[in-house]
Amino acid sequence: MKKNHILCAAFAVVLLLLPNLAFARGRAAATDPGIRGNLTIATTTSTYDSGLLQYILPVFTAEKGWTTSVISVGTGMALQIGRLGEADVLLVHARPLEDEFVADGHSLARFDVMYNDFIVVGPRGVMAHGTDISAALREIADRNLPFVSRGDNSGTHVMELSLWETAGVDVATLTNYSSVGQGMGATLRITNEMEAFTLTDRATWLAHLYALGQLEVVCELDVSLLNFYGVLAVNPNKGAHINAQGAQDFIDWLLRPDIQQLIGGFGVEEFGEPLFTPNAHVN
Repeated sequence: MKKNHILCAAFAVVLLLLPNLAFARGRAAATDPGIRGNLTIATTTSTYDSGLLQYILPVFTAEKGWTTSVISVGTGMALQIGRLGEADVLLVHARPLEDEFVADGHSLARFDVMYNDFIVVGPRGVMAHGTDISAALREIADRNLPFVSRGDNSGTHVMELSLWETAGVDVATLTNYSSVGQGMGATLRITNEMEAFTLTDRATWLAHLYALGQLEVVCELDVSLLNFYGVLAVNPNKGAHINAQGAQDFIDWLLRPDIQQLIGGFGVEEFGEPLFTPNAHVN
């Protein structure tokens, strides 16, 4: 009788353990077969803050077998990380800096991926809506309105400085100009709190709109506000640690027509419009 009690107890323990054993087998199945290694992607904050990478990278991992680590910083810092060989591939948006990166031998080629556009946002009711970026910036300067700059050598910051220059405004003369050294999401939050103006990419603006009740779009749709993104594999001669195969797989995958269509659909359901327009192979 005692032996039967022991056998029954042991059987009960096995029944209790079965779900955990099945879970362990499931985890092993999910993590072992097909996983080829890790790919490190250095990218601008807009691709992360907008939610795009969270949208597409699981598809990439499931299809190609590379897990991913994302370093989300300004484009200038992302390119510096690439120069140091601390990333395998870059997804950034400052064409002059990208071309310089290739010319200096840190990458062998740059490829168009997608674009969105920049907009100027500011406190409600302070400026009329317009489509001339130079006129908008000159008005901000002439009226000494507060302006918040990312100030982080990102693609957005580089574009902002170029736009001020084109408008004929020296930012060094602006007494109400704040350089915060932050990513786009944080810069928008600071701008909202200060009831100031800033330049932002539209994707990050839409992704954070619910928290930015003090702000509205004051300038958009000027052709000079187009914002192009490129992808660059870091030159594998930087060391054996560079995942050159993973980088090439990511580039080939990103430029594929069906993945371009996936990018073009991002944001439509939530915002009623795409946050990025794919343009691989257009140029």
